[in-house]
Amino acid sequence: MRVVARGLEHPWDVQQAPGGRLVVSERDRARISVVRKGKRRTLVDLSGQVRVEGETGLMSLAVDRRRRVVWACHGAAAGNAYDVRVTRLRVDSRWRRVTGSRTLIAGFPATSGRHGGCRLLLDRVGPALLIGTGDAAVGTVPQDLDSLGGKVLRIHRDSGAALPGNPWASAATARRFVLTYGHRNVQGLAQRRDGSLWSVEHGPSEDDEVNRLVAGGNYGWNPVPGYESSVPMTDHSLPGTQVDARWSTGSPTKAIAGAAWVRGRQWGALDGTLAVAALKDEELLFLRFDADGRFISVRIPEELTGFGRLRSVTSARNGDLLLTTDEGDDDEVLRVSPR
Repeated sequence: MRVVARGLEHPWDVQQAPGGRLVVSERDRARISVVRKGKRRTLVDLSGQVRVEGETGLMSLAVDRRRRVVWACHGAAAGNAYDVRVTRLRVDSRWRRVTGSRTLIAGFPATSGRHGGCRLLLDRVGPALLIGTGDAAVGTVPQDLDSLGGKVLRIHRDSGAALPGNPWASAATARRFVLTYGHRNVQGLAQRRDGSLWSVEHGPSEDDEVNRLVAGGNYGWNPVPGYESSVPMTDHSLPGTQVDARWSTGSPTKAIAGAAWVRGRQWGALDGTLAVAALKDEELLFLRFDADGRFISVRIPEELTGFGRLRSVTSARNGDLLLTTDEGDDDEVLRVSPR
């Protein structure tokens, strides 16, 4: 484990760019930085267009390393209203400035800043951008197919259009963007070697979940009437079929967040596991699933505890893991290499 950046404030995400650069978002400062050889510089200050409130601000990033494009998910003011949206940013050849931007998709619900989501993932095959969203602490949102909250969305990474193959792709309403629904607050997205998509989400007082995503699946969160947090994370009393989690924390929660599949023989017995960052429990979990996605075991290395609240975990090109701490003061980006 080594520290590659210091002096950050609530770094929400870290992604690798070309030339050994790391791209980092900070939630409340609403800035995207480039870190290289231990030095940080601001790529773009988005404080003029990002609304910061509670858990919501500048959140997840996705980076196309070949085309110098960055996607950012963030809160925004929309007239007198407030929403969460995804902005697409084009970067110059030296990764020193943003040369153009556009809103790709908007209208994710936002209220007090609670449960803003918002995790991004570029599909390794094809043009899809996956977006995990939160329910904004509004009870009716997760089961409403025409709300973009409490969902995993699938859109074209350049145009923002709904993609063919989405379960409701032909709809004229917002449900055309929806891949899965019935989520509480999606904090992590990861794609396994076999192409399967997985999500991580916060539970209320119990049952943080790791889910394998199935197109059209209902993951069962339905906290009504009002916002009733005592209901099950997967409510099987709902009409139709609900998809159970592949792993959950039980009680109490760990506040699990970002996730990445571990790859490389250098990781030994941890190769092929899902690394999951935990905020509340301040640890990195390695979850093993079989080829069919059934949970086998969890390992929590003692040497990867004691670094504070961990928000994001992403995979570097050489298989190292990149972590962000989230204490809010003098936070760090950490690089974990196998022994």
